[in-house]
Formats: sequence, structure tokens, C-alpha cells
Amino acid sequence: MLWFDQDFQHTCCRLISMKTNRRTFLKTTTGAAIALPNIISSHAWANKPSNTIGIGFIGVGKQSAGHLGFFLGQQDCRVVSLAEVAQVRLDNGLKRVADKYGANHACKATKDFRETLADKRVDAVVIGTPDHWHAIPSIVAAEAKKDVYCEKPLTVTIRAALETVKAARKHDIVYQVGSQQRTEFGGHFRKAVECIRNGRVGKVSKIKIGVGGAGVPCDLPAEKKPDGIDWDMWLGPAPERAFNSVLCPTDVHRHFPQWRRYREYAGGGLSDMGAHHYDIAKWAMDIDETGPVKIIPPKEGSSGLKMIYADGLEIIHESTKDAFNDVVFYGDEGTLYVDRRGITADPKSAADSPFGGKD
Repeated sequence: MLWFDQDFQHTCCRLISMKTNRRTFLKTTTGAAIALPNIISSHAWANKPSNTIGIGFIGVGKQSAGHLGFFLGQQDCRVVSLAEVAQVRLDNGLKRVADKYGANHACKATKDFRETLADKRVDAVVIGTPDHWHAIPSIVAAEAKKDVYCEKPLTVTIRAALETVKAARKHDIVYQVGSQQRTEFGGHFRKAVECIRNGRVGKVSKIKIGVGGAGVPCDLPAEKKPDGIDWDMWLGPAPERAFNSVLCPTDVHRHFPQWRRYREYAGGGLSDMGAHHYDIAKWAMDIDETGPVKIIPPKEGSSGLKMIYADGLEIIHESTKDAFNDVVFYGDEGTLYVDRRGITADPKSAADSPFGGKD
């Protein structure tokens, strides 16, 4: 997938400043990359007189619905803006805000995330969009000095990730990418990390990541777009195509939409669950701050990607049809397996306790 890397900064700038629809934008995008403009004047960044944090949401679908409930329950913040391309989900989110705060909630509802980021009351945003829409709102939020919580994965491409990190550092904002697997699921993953760091299977030379394959081209048929959905905004920087409800559900859904399967919008299982499991592998090896020195793509199919690190460690993608994706650590004294169900090891004692003996 090349569309996001060919001229990333130029794409950002035009999408941010467009005053017409996306189709017009795509037809008129030419020229060299230019710096992102500030879309909010500096007086909007002044310290608030109150200690209440104004929260904006960009996307209020399945994942963000849970986050919305959390923030509505906090005493030190207030949800003041919602951005969502589907009117039915926007209305549902606004109703939840009204149910909590009352009729005079003053929460703005819009289909255009730029309005949320231009709102002076917003101090921080939750970005819960499809993956192809992570980078641009993140960068604009950084320009606007707004802190960000963004769903994983950070972005779809390496270039977009680097630009996002650069913007967050340049503007000194707090930026967190959600990866609840580190702390949830009974603490299995944290315990596994402690076992590996404490040498329970010896020196680890290889790690296999059992997640699904990479994204595939989107071949979904065209459907009639219902009223109330801004499809141009949903597509954003992605290639133009006809509406399909698999990509953008038409209701207040309780499932994870399958845009994540298609390379135009995400990275398939490799980035969807891989964002969790590669994170665990790097956390266990204490290499969060570094990357591989060599990347070997698969010869065929959707698995077999190999990343080699400076000390010789190999992290290998091994796609799986198992509903419980996994991480397997191979050490010179044993093997440790972890997924969301728990930990097993060979020898079994290696998983009993990070420090030896029994928990």
C-alpha cells in the first residue's frame, strides 16, 4: 500500500484545509509537500481557569463507545465534543452525554473531526477511527496542543508513524497508543514478560508471533449509501470507492467492523492483533526503544516475515487460524507460550513464577 507514503505531509495539509468535499480534494491534489498549517490560534492553547479537562472524541463506534462510558464517569473531565461520520452513532453518543450531564450538556456533535480539534474547550482527544484515519487527526491535534489517546495500531505505514511521533514530540503533547493487553486478561502477559526478563527459559534467540495475515485488497461490492453517513469523510485519505456497510456499519454496532481486513484501511490481522502481540514480544525483551537491523519478507503467502535485531534475536510472524493468537518465546533452557487464556511452558516450572518456585 503506497497511497499514504507517497506524499504524506501534502496529503495532511490538503485534507486539513479542504473547504469542499473529498472528491474535489482528490482531483486537485498536486504539488510538493508543505508544512502543516496551524488551524487554531495560539490563544486557544492558554491554560484553562478550571481543572476540568475537556475531552473530544473522534469516532464513536464499537471501541470508542467503551471509552466514552469511562470518561463520562470521571469527575475531573467533561466530554465536550463528538465527531462521527454516521449520524446514528453520533446521535447515540450525544444521547449518552445528555443522559449523564442533562439537557444543557453543551456537547458539540459533528461529522467533521476538524471542528472537534478547533473547539477551544477540547484539551484532549480520543481517536477511535479506522486505522487509515489515525495519523492525520493525531498530527492536527499535536499542532493544536491537544493531548491524544489513539487506538492501536499507531498508523498504517512507517512514514505516517514517524510523522505522528515527530509532531507529538515537536509540540510536547501527551500521546498514548492504546494497548490494554499489557494489563488486562488476568495479568498473563505481564507475568510472561517477567518470566522472560528473569531468564526462566534462558537466553531467548527466537520469538514467534501467531497472528493473522497482512491486509488484502478490498473487493467488496458497491452498496447504496444510506442517508446520514458522510462516506467521503470516512474514506478520507484512502482511495475512492463505493460505499459498503462491512466497512462502515449503518447502525450502533456491537462488533468490530471488518475494514481492518483490507489494506486500504488497515493491515489485516498482522497489524490488528499484531499490534498487541509484537508489543508483548518487544516488552519482554526490553527493546521498546529500538527496531530490527534487518527485515526479511515472506517468500510467499501471508506469513513468514522475519525481523532480525542487532543481538541476533529473530522475531518471526507465523500466521494462525487459532482464535487465540499467541506469542512463543524460544530460549536455550526452554519455551514459553502465552495467549489471552494464560501461560504454558516447557519445562512447566518456567511458568510457575518469574522468580522460580510457585506463585
